[in-house]
Amino acid sequence: MLVLIVLLVAWLVFRAIGAADVEALASWQHSARYALVVMFIFTATAHFNKVKRDLARMVPPYFPRPLLIVYVTGVLELLGAAGLVLPEFRRLAGICLIALLIGMFIANVNAAQKGVTLRGQPPTPLWLRTPMQILFYCASLVANSRLKMAACCVSGLNGSLHCVQHVLSLAGEPPFRDQV
Repeated sequence: MLVLIVLLVAWLVFRAIGAADVEALASWQHSARYALVVMFIFTATAHFNKVKRDLARMVPPYFPRPLLIVYVTGVLELLGAAGLVLPEFRRLAGICLIALLIGMFIANVNAAQKGVTLRGQPPTPLWLRTPMQILFYCASLVANSRLKMAACCVSGLNGSLHCVQHVLSLAGEPPFRDQV
């Protein structure tokens, strides 16, 4: 949930700065791009501090060397954040970050199913995590294309729910049990 707050607050702050005639932040789309940079830097730091052990426990058991995966995904988040700032890499970074978000959502589903704690707190329930993920996907798409946020979220909701149900079925769990 903290990640969502970081994204939304950064987005609003950047948009307010843009309203003060800072050209690089003059639209919601441009502000979203830089808010994503802040969010991915924020989340990447957890991959290299004491939270990394909690993140490693989130990785499904069929992936080898979970701590290495945590380090690699942290580096990928930092590279993606840098790519969002560089116009020649922006589109590729956006696509790669969406792929990374999808991959990390698998870890979030695993954490929710296993009750893995993060900083001693219970995992975000899937009924809340799923719409958060959709927002992250949509913000990444909108920040790097001409899509409008509403259109992205409407189409993304159907696809993301299908993806979540598929991941849950692969894990042998009924979709959204006890969640709604």
